Amino acid sequence: MTRYTILFTLLFAASASLAAIDAYQFPTEDLQKRHQDLIDQLRCPQCLNTNLAGSDAMIAKDLRREVHRLLLEGKSDDEILAFMHQRYGDFILYSPRVTPATILLWFGPLVFLSIAMVILVLVVRHRRQQVVDDVDAEHLENILIANRGESD
Repeated sequence: MTRYTILFTLLFAASASLAAIDAYQFPTEDLQKRHQDLIDQLRCPQCLNTNLAGSDAMIAKDLRREVHRLLLEGKSDDEILAFMHQRYGDFILYSPRVTPATILLWFGPLVFLSIAMVILVLVVRHRRQQVVDDVDAEHLENILIANRGESD
C-alpha cells in the first residue's frame, strides 16, 4: 500500500510541475527570443518582485499568452510594452518610463544623496572651525595668563 501511495504522489507532483511550463509555438526563433525578452521585462501584477517569466500566478500565465498573441499579430516590442503599460500602469514595467509622475523615482535618490553630501560637508566644516576656535581661545587664555604673571 505504501508503494502505491509513493508512486501516486510522485506521478501527481510530476504532472503538476509539467503543467507550470508554457509551451508556445513560434514561427521563428527571433519571435521566441523576443517573447522571452518581453516576459523578462514585464513584472507580474500579482507578485511583488517577480517577472512574468518567473511567476506561476494565473495572471502571469494570461499575460504570457497575451504577449504571445501580440507577437504573432506582428506587434513591435514597443507596442506590446505600451499596451501592457496602458492596461496595468507603471507597475508592470521593471524600468518605468521617465514621466512627471516617476521623476522622483528616477532622480530622487540622487537629490537625497546630494543633500546628504552638502550637509556632511557643512557639519565637518563647522566642527573643524569649532576646534580651531577652541584652540585659539585656549592659546589667547595662555597668553593672558602669561601677561598677568609678568605684570605682577
